[in-house]
Amino acid sequence: MEDGKIVDLFLERNEEAVRRTKEKYGPRLRRMAEDILGDGEEAGECENDTYLEIWNLIPPHEPRDYFFAFAGRILRHLALDRYRKRRRQKRGAPVCLLTEEMQECIPGKGEGPEEYLEADFLAERIDAFLADCPMEKRRVFVKRYWFFEPVSDIAVECGMSESGVKSRLHRMRKKLKEYLKEGGIEV
Repeated sequence: MEDGKIVDLFLERNEEAVRRTKEKYGPRLRRMAEDILGDGEEAGECENDTYLEIWNLIPPHEPRDYFFAFAGRILRHLALDRYRKRRRQKRGAPVCLLTEEMQECIPGKGEGPEEYLEADFLAERIDAFLADCPMEKRRVFVKRYWFFEPVSDIAVECGMSESGVKSRLHRMRKKLKEYLKEGGIEV
């Protein structure tokens, strides 16, 4: 079923919308949650929470042209919130590792209003950087740093070696750092 029709079902408050969403995007959403959380059971709960959140957000939102991105963003935020909550109790690894990778090219964020404005500007600069990258490089970068996919999975999906993926990511982080500095963002 097309995304626009699924959104229409949500707008009609038809429970079939959740079933259709799960049917079409459930495995991708669950995998994304598992990559972030590292726990299948918790990922399933996060996936279900995502469907509830979509239900609550449509309406007023009508993400006909970007439904998976809409669902993915919701799931990502829910999974990261769960991860942070769990991390307060004990230290975890995957998200910490990715954070360390990106720390070399992206500045930290504080809590004041200026930092939020800077974060918006930073997001715009990263979007512009990725828009200038070839599709294959952008795909690898987004899979790793947005979807939290393991390097081994990216290598298989993109027909590359793991060392090739790591090298590409390293070079992209270096270029991103340079791009941000040129744009006036101190790293």
